[in-house]
Amino acid sequence: MIMLGLARADIELRIFFRQWDAVIFTFSLPVILLVMLGSIFTGVYEGSPVTASQYFVPGMLAGGVASTTFVNLGAGIAADRDDGTLRRLRGAPVPPSAYFVGKVLMALVVTAIEIVLVLAVGVVLFDLSLPSSPQRWFTAAWVLVLGTAACGLLGIAASGLARSARSAGAVFNLPYLVLAFCSGVFFTPISALPAPILQAGALFPLRWMAQGFRAAFLPDSILSQEVVHSWELGKVALILAAWTVGAMLLALRTFSWHNHRDR
Repeated sequence: MIMLGLARADIELRIFFRQWDAVIFTFSLPVILLVMLGSIFTGVYEGSPVTASQYFVPGMLAGGVASTTFVNLGAGIAADRDDGTLRRLRGAPVPPSAYFVGKVLMALVVTAIEIVLVLAVGVVLFDLSLPSSPQRWFTAAWVLVLGTAACGLLGIAASGLARSARSAGAVFNLPYLVLAFCSGVFFTPISALPAPILQAGALFPLRWMAQGFRAAFLPDSILSQEVVHSWELGKVALILAAWTVGAMLLALRTFSWHNHRDR
């Protein structure tokens, strides 16, 4: 199964990188947003050397992960269902898990490239300092793993909401943009958001993934700008893990190999 999954991942990556418009949009979106927002919001926070531009970088990392996994993965599966790819694969003499392994590995590769690009922009343009301790890199790693798993499984679970490939973009981009705003991805600092918006964002994994990345890439002196003046890493891990399990159970219950016309 592993070899079949790797073979499927190779196919998925080839398909992705042949679509140059999708490649350019996927990799440029978080970078362009970071450059624009980082150029508009300037200045240094009181009591911390962190600038508003640097504060945006971890949030854009989280937003990029969610875009690549939840939006792209979910929309890609919806398109495969609409054009009959899933139905043909279901009838092929290969385990269904190979398809999901291939999709997940493709999403991980694209996510890794996107993270490198966003961090490069943060370091070169906004003088972001990368973590100097293994502990902070470990924090970034487990936040990435749990966040990718939660958002990816949510994308798989929500793929059935799109009735066609044409509607998939709207189905996934609307909730993504709303949650990105509620999670402080497009706003600095997050504590300045109105309480109802903060409470809505706290219900979903993107808010906690962004907070985990801030804990990894920003110094503790910026904690005064957080909602409760703490990174709450235990809570971040618990919520992301709970969303991962919940999204997996939801995906197992709602996923279908057939489109709406075939049911």
